[in-house]
Amino acid sequence: MTRDRRDTLTAALARVAERGGRLQDEVEIEPLPTKLGRFEPAQQVYARVELAGPGRVRAGVDVRGDGSAESYVGRLRRRLVEQREGESPYDALRRALEAQRPL
Repeated sequence: MTRDRRDTLTAALARVAERGGRLQDEVEIEPLPTKLGRFEPAQQVYARVELAGPGRVRAGVDVRGDGSAESYVGRLRRRLVEQREGESPYDALRRALEAQRPL
């Protein structure tokens, strides 16, 4: 686990995008057979890049085993941030957090 501190939302989101993008490029996992079935790489979370700010703001990006990524807000009750057309998961996270302000 690595922790970084950034002074602004813009800097923090840039670091999340940098780290998440690097993880998306390196991920290579196989389907996971279990007694209950088989979990495909897209169903597995390979890494989670989290963001914490003042006022209990929690958000982040889950990098999936197939190299895809999804952004979310919340900690215990994570809510998926729906991506709009042409928007990356990092853009969607920025939009969601800027709507919540302050971070």
